[in-house]
Amino acid sequence: MGLSVCASLLFVVPAHSQTPAGPTASLHEIRTAGLKAFPEDQVRSLSQLAINSQVGKSDLQAAADRLLQTGLFSKVNYSFKTVSEGITVTFQLEEAPRVPIFFDNLPWFSDSELADVIRKKVPFFDGTLPEGGAVVDQASDAVKELLDSRQLNVSVEHELIPNPLGEGNVQNIRAEGGTFSIASVEFSDKSISASHTVQQALLDVVGKPYSRMTIDLFLSEQVRPLYLQLGFLKAKLGPPEVRLAGNPNQKLPEQIPVFVPVVTGPVYRWQGAQWSGNSLLSTITLATEIGLKPGDIADGMKIEAGWDSAREEYAHRGFLDAKLDPVASYDDKETTVSYNVTVVEGAQYHFNTLVLTGLSLTAERKLHQMWPTAAGAIFDKALFEQFLIKLQSHPAEIFGDLPLHYDTVGHWLRPDPEKHTVDVLLDFK
Repeated sequence: MGLSVCASLLFVVPAHSQTPAGPTASLHEIRTAGLKAFPEDQVRSLSQLAINSQVGKSDLQAAADRLLQTGLFSKVNYSFKTVSEGITVTFQLEEAPRVPIFFDNLPWFSDSELADVIRKKVPFFDGTLPEGGAVVDQASDAVKELLDSRQLNVSVEHELIPNPLGEGNVQNIRAEGGTFSIASVEFSDKSISASHTVQQALLDVVGKPYSRMTIDLFLSEQVRPLYLQLGFLKAKLGPPEVRLAGNPNQKLPEQIPVFVPVVTGPVYRWQGAQWSGNSLLSTITLATEIGLKPGDIADGMKIEAGWDSAREEYAHRGFLDAKLDPVASYDDKETTVSYNVTVVEGAQYHFNTLVLTGLSLTAERKLHQMWPTAAGAIFDKALFEQFLIKLQSHPAEIFGDLPLHYDTVGHWLRPDPEKHTVDVLLDFK
């Protein structure tokens, strides 16, 4: 007979089943089921069960707990059966989500050095970590041990944060207690170093506490757009490096010079876009939103603005859920780029009601009188946004000479996907 238990995030629930005869038996084999990417041999290692050792129910329960506490698995089930050689245990596992690791302010070491030291403690480390659990603590401890070995008097903390440069989250590893600041930022591309725009933007970076996140956001928001505008659609910026002269064993200076390698790649030209899924807006109308002709330099910022403009054109007609999925196709031989754009137009929304807070009854009546969309009419997001601008910048055009006392207007749309209606909520403060 066998016994099975289910381990959830916080507890283990045993099933009603008969235990093996005797308090312990020899462990003959460890099996796994349900793994997708995680190495099976590491499951055995993390369970801390030894083949041929004497194990009982409590030992298997403890092994399931250890697997769950790593954070690598969102669910752990196990069952075992007795065979002539002893016990065979099978762990049924569901892998938990993993997120990229981000080293924020550890200028003493490169990312590869930090990854290597983590891998010594966490052999299966591949640049990602679970969102929480013992494995994240072990990675942080490995970094702390490295810092301690260099007599660096700082603590190490980890935190799950939104990815500042993309979708999802990252596991941020950072030092606390340092007093390092960014002394300068230099680029391998001298033309960008000489850019007045870049030099002006650097005033908000240089002198600030050293942080990879600060530098990466600067590169993403201030520098990359300059390359995209010139058609360098595959420009690679960074990763930023700390380049120090002198004895590497000496104390790190508090002013950190940063060097950013840049590989611009070729300048691409616009070849066009092929649209599918659109019926409300014609291909000609959508192409006009991009504003590029075949042969033009593929201005990446204009292209992105074109997708946004197409979405707004749909919203102008009440299609608030319209989605565009542009996929680039590069011809590196001809240095051209084209896009295949899939459109999902969704449903058309109509205006339902206006919900106001923070105004007097008199002001509410006046606003209702001036509201541009009648109940049941197609909801035009452009009219809504124009009305918001008036509320913020030209309130007299709406309220006349009524005395008002508000500084900001909170605004939300509350769509009803089933009825295809939308409410507008305005909060005056």
